[in-house]
Amino acid sequence: QNYPNPFNPVTTIFYKLQSAGNTGLKIYNALGTEVASLVNEEQNAGEYKAVFDGSNFPGGIYFIRFTSGTFIDVKKMMLIK
Repeated sequence: QNYPNPFNPVTTIFYKLQSAGNTGLKIYNALGTEVASLVNEEQNAGEYKAVFDGSNFPGGIYFIRFTSGTFIDVKKMMLIK
């Protein structure tokens, strides 16, 4: 999940990998359009964080899509302007 949530304009997304694998962390707007790709690489098991800067985006609901191997998770976050 991200902290803080809601945020303005920067938030940090924390995630933990149980095993090594190709990892993806993408941000989508409420319409389902990808607006940012924060991570797209092979990563080892461990704890990580990524920073999303929403300065150039309008306020509203955004979705974090996290993938690692066959695991997929989607979380909601809110950008307040």
